[in-house]
Amino acid sequence: MKTEKQKMLSGELYLSNDHELIAGRRRTRLLCGAFNITTDEQWDERARIIKELFAKSGEGIFIEPPFFCDYGSNIRIGDHVFFNFNCVILDSGPPITIGSHVMFGPAVQIYAATHPMSAAVRRTGLEFGKGVDIGDDIWIGGGAIICPGVKIGSRSVIGAGSVVTRDIPTDVFAAGNPCRIIKEIDAVR
Repeated sequence: MKTEKQKMLSGELYLSNDHELIAGRRRTRLLCGAFNITTDEQWDERARIIKELFAKSGEGIFIEPPFFCDYGSNIRIGDHVFFNFNCVILDSGPPITIGSHVMFGPAVQIYAATHPMSAAVRRTGLEFGKGVDIGDDIWIGGGAIICPGVKIGSRSVIGAGSVVTRDIPTDVFAAGNPCRIIKEIDAVR
């Protein structure tokens, strides 16, 4: 029989009030809290917390506090990634993967967590998640929301305030609510 955590990681319906999951979120709240009170002079402490927080974290990750996530252990981050102030990642589900050389504007939100459409199922407390895949060399503008299950192709740009509800291909500028392709990106500019 699968644990609630195993169900969560495989994208199945699970109960988030499971003791193991509660302990994981508590651990993460403590790490995020410690990170969020660091000062700009505490680079070594920030780097230590980042390494402890995420499942995989590359080199050169820079996060402006405050930063929030559910577990951290379901987030994989490449090299040279920048998060501006007040970003939130709800990593309750299959992994969220972020490539290398990605920039997030302030208040970007990434959601793997979601809930059943059926009210009767929601009343049971069951929920599920869908992984998110963000490629390399991407810029996501401030206030954008990346919804569960979305894949964003490498070298694309997501406009500020966009709500990304479906996959975005490589080398495009996409914006809006819902986010849609505005134009292809010229490799030179």
